[in-house]
Amino acid sequence: MIRTVLTEIGIFLIPFAVYALFLVASRSGVFARSSWPVTIVARLTLVALALVIAGLIGLAEFSGAPPDSTYIPAHIENGRLVPGVEK
Repeated sequence: MIRTVLTEIGIFLIPFAVYALFLVASRSGVFARSSWPVTIVARLTLVALALVIAGLIGLAEFSGAPPDSTYIPAHIENGRLVPGVEK
């Protein structure tokens, strides 16, 4: 679960990192307040949220067990550990 959260945080930060790289390439002040106007930050936030939503939809749609499958967790059977399986 933590890997998914960290991945989504990374996806959220991508537009801001790209804009910061643009500022570095154009030799503007990355840490200057004038380089980060509210309209730019709002647009970057909207793009970041769209990327996160697309990532979450992709995660929900294309990951996990196939439909109508049953997961039997790992358990001990006759004194031996049996790994989990999907049926």
